[in-house]
Amino acid sequence: MSEEWQYQVRLNLSEALANLARNEPDDPALAQLSSVLKTHNATMKCQFDAFADYVSEAERRGTDAFPLYAWTKATIEDAVKKAKYLKAFTLYVDGDEVYAKDKADALEAALEPLVDGKLITRLTKHDTNPANNPQPPKRYRS
Repeated sequence: MSEEWQYQVRLNLSEALANLARNEPDDPALAQLSSVLKTHNATMKCQFDAFADYVSEAERRGTDAFPLYAWTKATIEDAVKKAKYLKAFTLYVDGDEVYAKDKADALEAALEPLVDGKLITRLTKHDTNPANNPQPPKRYRS
């Protein structure tokens, strides 16, 4: 029996637009992107904000139950990585972080025309196959 992988689309925005997306997502400068996301019932979350939320939750509930706590905390405290992840966004479809390939493909295809270096600077699609995803360094694993 073959396993069907789930998918996730991510994008990067310019620094100025990333700041708008995080703080003023209804700004007209993001209208084209917002329209595509709405059509696909998608929302986006800044990866830095997601990492910071994970760290906050771990610190609130106890870090033992959060195996990536040390790695994530180190990541958000690194200035170079912070700058990188402030421009990176994960796209959720129907409220899900990962979703069926057909949804990911349709969303990716709709966003590709917006990858112009001005609005979207990078667009990627990832699957949940562990062989295709880097694992945290051993020093951060439980």
